[in-house]
Amino acid sequence: MPVHLTFPQLAALTVLAVASIAWLVFVSRILRRSRSGSGAHAVLPAPPVLPALPCQRQSGPGREAVELTPAERDTFAGLVRQLGEGR
Repeated sequence: MPVHLTFPQLAALTVLAVASIAWLVFVSRILRRSRSGSGAHAVLPAPPVLPALPCQRQSGPGREAVELTPAERDTFAGLVRQLGEGR
């Protein structure tokens, strides 16, 4: 044991070293699995459908449209021109 390290420091250093080695082993296994797939990406199976949950809509909410008065259209066009000049 080095003289300048206390026991808690040495224990923390040991834990960090073991965790680093475990992380390297984990990452190397993941990389090895991804390379062993003959160059193609592995296809994951679709998750099972849970019958107790309600079906969700596949699309978003409907589009909304608001009719503008001619004065509002002119004001909006002026605002767009002002913002476009700043570029």
